[in-house]
Amino acid sequence: MKASSLHAVILAIGVVLIAPGPLRGQSGYVPVRVYASQPKQFTDLETLAAALAKADVAFVGEQHDDVNTHRLEAALLEALLRRRGNVALALEMFERDIQEPLAHFSMGHIDEPEFLAQARPWPQYARDYKPLVDFAIAHDWAVIAANVPRDIAADVSKSGLDALKARPEAQKGWFAHDLECAPDGRYFTRFREAMTGHDAGGSPAIDAAAMSQYYASQCLKDETMAESIAQAYAAGSIGGKHPLVVSINGTFHSDYGDGTVDRTRRRLPGKRVIVVTVIPVADLDAVKPDKGTRARADYLVYTTKK
Repeated sequence: MKASSLHAVILAIGVVLIAPGPLRGQSGYVPVRVYASQPKQFTDLETLAAALAKADVAFVGEQHDDVNTHRLEAALLEALLRRRGNVALALEMFERDIQEPLAHFSMGHIDEPEFLAQARPWPQYARDYKPLVDFAIAHDWAVIAANVPRDIAADVSKSGLDALKARPEAQKGWFAHDLECAPDGRYFTRFREAMTGHDAGGSPAIDAAAMSQYYASQCLKDETMAESIAQAYAAGSIGGKHPLVVSINGTFHSDYGDGTVDRTRRRLPGKRVIVVTVIPVADLDAVKPDKGTRARADYLVYTTKK
């Protein structure tokens, strides 16, 4: 894996209507509409890809279990290929401790079964994420295992951030160290409401101490992914060319510029960061983003649920 290579997938921006021609993913046509939140206008995917190609970091927030979302991501990778050569694909779905086998797989030193035996791939990896990884590798783009190992996050959710101190020295590179995880602010409020089922009318209460630990675990994931993105940007900048780092992550990590986005901006001040949210809907013709939805991201990409 070359330090100077860096690439991935991405989504929305613009000023017009629907894509000016059929969007093709792994399995054919993908219904899509793209909306630019600031000008409050629909646009097309080619305009979107052109704008994303000028960014330093692009976040693509997804609903993990939606098939059309992943097909759309694959098609957008192709659109970026026509515009950028220095791109990295940062994935929430892979954890830092498997970066070495991922690198060996990328360079052809091990085969896919051997890699997957070590990688703890997400369910439906072959359908949802393998096309993205294979595309990136085929075009010499760096693929970044961005997330904190799940057992470390689980320990923090039970014992708080002090659990990190007990980790052996060999594991200290598997999580971020510059942590700002105070349980306050908009992101914490959103997290607390999600955890307590606020939007669904309430659920069993979680005491303040437990909530603080759960949030610390969430924050650790965001901080680690942000640090991974910043490191990928630095690696791709060797030689004077600046990369585009594309993060594929769940919407909660990037919506409203919170979570991983906020922590990335802290590490990469002054860089151009674009936030995209993919929203599966039942009826594309009925899409009319309201103020609250527009606040979720710079660009909204709608596709039909599947």
